[in-house]
Amino acid sequence: MAEVQQIQSRDNPLLRELRKLAQDRQAYRKLGRFWIEGEHLCSAALLRGVRPALAVYSNSAWAQLPVQFKDCAARAVVLPDALFASISALESAGNMGFLMDLPAASDLVPGQASVVLDRLQDAGNVGSILRSAAAFGFTQVLALKGTAALWSPKVLRAGMGAHFGLHLVEGLEPQALDTLALPVLVTSSHQGALLQSLALPFPCAWVLGHEGQGVGPEVMARASVFARIGQPGGEESLNVAAAAAICLHASTLGRR
Repeated sequence: MAEVQQIQSRDNPLLRELRKLAQDRQAYRKLGRFWIEGEHLCSAALLRGVRPALAVYSNSAWAQLPVQFKDCAARAVVLPDALFASISALESAGNMGFLMDLPAASDLVPGQASVVLDRLQDAGNVGSILRSAAAFGFTQVLALKGTAALWSPKVLRAGMGAHFGLHLVEGLEPQALDTLALPVLVTSSHQGALLQSLALPFPCAWVLGHEGQGVGPEVMARASVFARIGQPGGEESLNVAAAAAICLHASTLGRR
């Protein structure tokens, strides 16, 4: 059973740290830890074998927790419901959360099926793409400089647990892609064959570009395959997260 601590003060140093992690998208980089909240995200971490440094619960949640949650961390903190709500960045507080150690910085892995994020700005898009990557067997996500912070609270929520099944690398320059030793694929509205007509290589690296500007020229110059997503309905463009799901799914169709 975890060591359990009751906290009653809003000004407790731990709670100040948790508020910062829950609300500041860059705080994890300074503190080396991140915060996830809600039963779904916490369960996703445990299912992947990722254990929290600290588990935090509201009084009402603690009273009805399954044993696996009470024993998931060496230390647990229990808060009055109103105090738990004060650290939450959600409209409706999740009543449980984990303080997690940030994985050590690592290098990209050559030859591993990858998704490359080229300066994507919207946290929801980034999190959705992480989910698609995990779903379709792209186990590495590489974020070029200028991309939304991968372990920020909004990206973590949008990722819905995908983070814990992926190898994530942030802050890369375009030239880092040269070490991937994989075909680089991009979508383009003005060049390339229709996606469904291509024999897509696998493993490969799909690049998703900035929501307004698309894939940058330095990355585009490294592409070996250009693909167009047919839009018979006549829309000008697709949301980047929707385009990512279509492309990554297409890559699974020819695999055996």
